[in-house]
Amino acid sequence: MLAVSIAEKQAKKEKILENDFFGAIIFGIIFGIIGARLYYVTFNWNYFSQYPTEIIKTWHGGMAIHGGVLGSILAAYIYTKRKKCSMKFLQSLDLFTFVLPLAQAIGRWGNFMNHEAYGGPTELPWKMFIALKDRMPGYESYSYFHPTFLYESILDLSIFLFLLYYIRNKRNSFGEVTALYLILYSIGRGFIETLRTDSLMIFGMKTAVLISFILSIIGIVMFIYIKKKENKK
Repeated sequence: MLAVSIAEKQAKKEKILENDFFGAIIFGIIFGIIGARLYYVTFNWNYFSQYPTEIIKTWHGGMAIHGGVLGSILAAYIYTKRKKCSMKFLQSLDLFTFVLPLAQAIGRWGNFMNHEAYGGPTELPWKMFIALKDRMPGYESYSYFHPTFLYESILDLSIFLFLLYYIRNKRNSFGEVTALYLILYSIGRGFIETLRTDSLMIFGMKTAVLISFILSIIGIVMFIYIKKKENKK
């Protein structure tokens, strides 16, 4: 709700109709939830193929931010292609991605509440105690772990503050903010993911690391392309 409130103020500055803005939010949330779940199910298909009724039971856990982002991007594309929509596709993505890190920064504290999404064992001063019942298999003999939820929360908040400044003071074309989000978040998330003990896997490597690498490349190419178009103009 905080992220939506901040995005709404920016949308008003860009002369976006209120109905279009909130319609896109609702549409994006629906597609985001579906995308987050489908992503998780896809990379855990060995389990869900045996227990298909579990696919719809999101209350048992199993959502992934990368899937949520991809689902929301699809929603934005479909929504902004309507006739008379006051938002362009890349414009809507910028409004989404510049506040998304703030929502992520807050949401990561849910991992702390649930004692999940933590990293490997550590004895660093900021180590996090994990009760025996919440420890990953194979880590029962360890008590303290990397608080990777905190690492990402700090990362996300930093990205938000930078993108907030950028969209208000530096952006020349729609899409720049989205490209920067893809670059900054993907690089940070990819590094943090190497510390986690509960990652989804594909082809023997951590899925989030692979996806982060791909999205960072997309972000870099996208940013360079937009800047080249600006220079030509």
